[in-house]
Amino acid sequence: MSTAPVPDVFDPRLYASGLPHFAFRELRDRHPVSWQDEYEVLGWPPGPGFWAVARHADVVHVLKAPRTYSSWTGATQIRDPDPADLPFVRRMMLNQDPCPRGTAGPGPVAGAAGEDRGDHGRLRRLVSRAFTPGRVDRFTSAARTRARELLAAARATGPVVDLVTAVTDDYALLNLADLLGVPEGDRGLLLTWTERVTGYQDPDEPPVRGADGRPVNPRSPAMLKEMFEYARELAAYKRRNPGDDVMTALAAGGLHDGELEMFFFLLTVAGNDTVRSAAPGGFLALAEHPEQQRRLRSGEAAPDTAVEELLRWHPPVLSFRRTATHDTTLAGQDVRAGDKVVVLHASANYDDRVFGSPHRLDLTRNPNPHVSFGDGPHVCLGAHFARLQLRVLHEEARALLPPYATAGEPRRLVSNFINGLKSLPLALAGTHG
Repeated sequence: MSTAPVPDVFDPRLYASGLPHFAFRELRDRHPVSWQDEYEVLGWPPGPGFWAVARHADVVHVLKAPRTYSSWTGATQIRDPDPADLPFVRRMMLNQDPCPRGTAGPGPVAGAAGEDRGDHGRLRRLVSRAFTPGRVDRFTSAARTRARELLAAARATGPVVDLVTAVTDDYALLNLADLLGVPEGDRGLLLTWTERVTGYQDPDEPPVRGADGRPVNPRSPAMLKEMFEYARELAAYKRRNPGDDVMTALAAGGLHDGELEMFFFLLTVAGNDTVRSAAPGGFLALAEHPEQQRRLRSGEAAPDTAVEELLRWHPPVLSFRRTATHDTTLAGQDVRAGDKVVVLHASANYDDRVFGSPHRLDLTRNPNPHVSFGDGPHVCLGAHFARLQLRVLHEEARALLPPYATAGEPRRLVSNFINGLKSLPLALAGTHG
């Protein structure tokens, strides 16, 4: 391995000015699996450190090997959960392993005989059945109508528009609310809960502090109490008043209250923030690359292919954590049982071992094996719906918006987890206030 200094990719503040491409390139070329210090930052306490996985092939390997790299052992965030909260966070499908009950992977950390690492497969099948073809068709029609309304209103506001506040935040939120069947008057709650969970590192979202003065993990039982109470109330309402929505299907699907709560949390946060992050990121890329924007407008680049490249360019999620279940070797590094292993999606998407000219935006790129939605058994359950929403939004923008360019610096979320944009000012050509 190289003796060159290892770039830091842990500090959430690094991402406030965009992806740290130089650091990612250094990691891929010289330190493909590197030890990262987990120091105290932004009021959050230090941790034991972790292995950062930068190359595409190694990221895919980790994501496809749940018996070696477990989601259940220490959950999927870089920061360790409070040990008292770990049984709680393991109730979420995202933090389970797709192994038969009692047959978890080898080793002392997560492979003890009889150990239950979750019901991942059963839960994933239940949710998949909620997304029927008819429901998908109706959702597509509603999303297209919403895109038209939001884009038309944005164009009417004048020559400069903040696409995040005018279009993409509401587009993602209202689509999710329709899909879940959340009543109109309650939809603002979804945004509040999402920002609390995904924006916890950002100075604009100051953390809630406990009696000891330390920040409280936004995924802890105490912080999710309000959301879970609402999920139970909504499920009870849907049993009495069924509708054509996912919460009705889940409420009737044999899930117990704890599973319903966790699904509501997962769908609310992941379902909202995936599109909420990816949509403005794609428009920013097009605003900065007018020739590619022209190719999309002219039909030279198909919307489906364009969406894949925009997802590669601006992945909504920066990283996910696993925990080694036994001693192993990864890209020449000895990884010990219990070590945290963090895959860097944003680095893998720019790996020139896989993508030709990765820093060139190419809306016709094919094949495009990006890992923006993960890989392996935990590949994003809502990826199809996210792609659908993004495609519809770009199709309608092509018809309704004039050519656009940046009208100022975007404001980015301070986070080493979510690749978010808080503001994106765009100048619309030929539009007058």
